Amino acid sequence: MAIHFFVENISFKLTNALKVRRWIKEIILQENYQLGELNFIFCNDEYLHKINVEYLAHDDYTDIITFDNSDEKNLIEGDIFISVERVKENAQNLQVSFEQELQRVIIHGVLHLLGYQDKAPQEQAQMRAKEDEALKLFQTI
Repeated sequence: MAIHFFVENISFKLTNALKVRRWIKEIILQENYQLGELNFIFCNDEYLHKINVEYLAHDDYTDIITFDNSDEKNLIEGDIFISVERVKENAQNLQVSFEQELQRVIIHGVLHLLGYQDKAPQEQAQMRAKEDEALKLFQTI
C-alpha cells in the first residue's frame, strides 16, 4: 500500500525518500509480509519522550518507538516515531554517519513490525544481523 514520512516539531527532510521506500518494501517482501500503511514520524527528543511517558510509561529518552497497527497476519502496518536529535547523537557516539544511523533506526522499527525482538542477548544479536543485512541491501537498491 503506502509508506509515508511526516515531520513533527522539527525541520527535517529525509534524503532519498524514494530509495528508502523501495528498500523498506523489499525487506518486507523478503520476510513474506505484505505492506499495509506504514507511517514514519520524524520528531525531536521532547516529542518522543512525551510519547514514551504517555503510552509506554517509560520516563527516558529513546531514538525510536514503534506502534504495531496490524490486524492481519503477514500484513505490516504501523507508526514509527524517530527522534532525529537522538539519531544524530548516537551517530556521533558510534562514529558513523547520520545517514547510516538513520537507516539502521528506520529498519530497526520495520524489523520490530516483522516480529523481531531485541530484549534478550540472542534476540539482540539476531536483530543486529538483520539490520546489517538490510543496510547492505540499501547499498544495492
